[in-house]
Order: sequence, then C-alpha cells, then structure tokens
Amino acid sequence: MTRPRSIAFIGTGLMGAPMARRLVHAGHPVTVWNRDLAKARPLEADGAVVAASVTDAVRGADVVFTMLSNGDAVADVLFRQGCIDAMQESAILIDTSSIAPQIAREHARLLGLKGIGHLDAPVSGGVVGAEAGTLAIMAGGDADVLAAASDILGVLGRITHVGPSGAGQVCKLANQQIVAVTIGALAEAMVLVEAGGASRQAFRDAIRGGFAESRILDLHGARMVDRNFVPGGTSRNQLKDLEAVMAMAASLSLSLPLTEQVRQAFADFVRNGGAEQDHSGLLQHLEHLNPRR
Repeated sequence: MTRPRSIAFIGTGLMGAPMARRLVHAGHPVTVWNRDLAKARPLEADGAVVAASVTDAVRGADVVFTMLSNGDAVADVLFRQGCIDAMQESAILIDTSSIAPQIAREHARLLGLKGIGHLDAPVSGGVVGAEAGTLAIMAGGDADVLAAASDILGVLGRITHVGPSGAGQVCKLANQQIVAVTIGALAEAMVLVEAGGASRQAFRDAIRGGFAESRILDLHGARMVDRNFVPGGTSRNQLKDLEAVMAMAASLSLSLPLTEQVRQAFADFVRNGGAEQDHSGLLQHLEHLNPRR
C-alpha cells in the first residue's frame, strides 16, 4: 500500500481553506501556511498542521498548492521567500491561483530548472464548489506531471488538461470573462424586470430550465433576489481577472467589446466602494445608474 503523499497548502483564504480541508479529510497529511496565520489556525481542528513560515510548510512536501491573490504574491512565496530552494526535487507545485499566463509559464520554467514539476491549475466553482469538491480544474502543464497529481486534484473536483504551461490560466481568464458578462446581463435583466413591474424572484423561477439556465442564474440570481452580497468571489478579484483578459486581448490584437463594457462596469463599482462585495453585487451599480422613479 502506497503512503499518502504529504501536501503543503499555501494560501488559506475564501477558496484555499475549504480546498485544504478536503485534502485533510481525504487522508493526506497537510501542512498549511497563510500570511495572516489567523486564517490558517481553524484548519488545525480538521487535522492540518500550521507552519510558522512558508518555507517550513513546503519543506519535504510531495505536493505544494498555492492559492494566492495574484502573480506577484505567487512569485513572492516561490522566489523571494525561498520556497524554490526549500522544496525537494521531484516535488510538484500546483498553482490554483488566477494569474497571467506568461507568469505561469515563467514559473514553470524556473521550477523546472530545479527538477520541480509545475501545473497551472486555476479553478472555477467558488466557495460552494471548493467545499463540495466539485470545482472545475483547468490544468496547464506536462501531461506526465498532471497524471502524477491527478488523484490529489480529483479530491477537489473535475480535472481537464487544457494544454501546455499557461493554458490553464488562459482558460481561467476565458471562464472569468463569461462569468462577468453573464453577471452583467443578469443584473441588467433584474433591473428591467423590476422596473417593468414584475417580481425578480418570480422571474428567476420562471426562466429556470429554459435557455437562460446557468449556474450564474442559480447561485448569483439567488444572491441578487436576496441581496446577499457577502463575497464568495469578490468584485475586486473579478476586476483583476477582467483587466488580465483585456491585457491579453490587446497583446493578441483582439477586440472584445462586451468584455470591455463589463470591465468598465466592475471598475466603476469597485471604485465606488464595492471592491469586497460579491461580484453579483454588480447589480447595485446597475441600480445606481437606474434609480427608481
């Protein structure tokens, strides 16, 4: 019988904590670290070990996960804080953060020079998916590295190998593009429905199962009806992803008018105080543009 592989999980915020918890409950020895250790401490009750430093967390681990806010945060722990030197050769780094594709490719190159495997494996499904183990995992990198890590990733959700290093991040940006545009369309529909004298709740119920059915309608439609904007995914992070989409589009000489419009809407919402609200909170920006008479 093969031993459970040891895991280090770096970044135990909204998404990282439930992901790490699932890995612990699957029987893996898991060491966790977060810049704010108070966010890691609750995982001790599940059986995780909280490391005092990020290098302590990764030392000796077979697999290291990162779930951090952006590419600079990932680069900081890997290179400036010394994880690349503390990790053992033949370890696998699985970066589930959402970062720019070119940064992911550079991280894969640098880690490869040390004999460390790398997967850029951003996820979709939010906190609900992280808790349930139903995340959509878009994995970029070498197929052999993915095969070696697939049993561990399978604890977290459904894995699709989407291409070489960086491809996972490209697909995550495209995913976030669809999410943002759909949230924008749904928010506009909610404003239209109420202004026209119909019930938002009844509207959502009526179109369930039709062509407009989606996870966005299910989860974020409910948030808009209930006005529950406690973040599962923050508007600040949604804007960050949309900025990365538009930067990538510019580099490829692409015109994405719908994405640019919703990017501007999120930029306005964040600037006016919505940064830490759920991205479904964009509804409030549309309501501000269309005050009830």
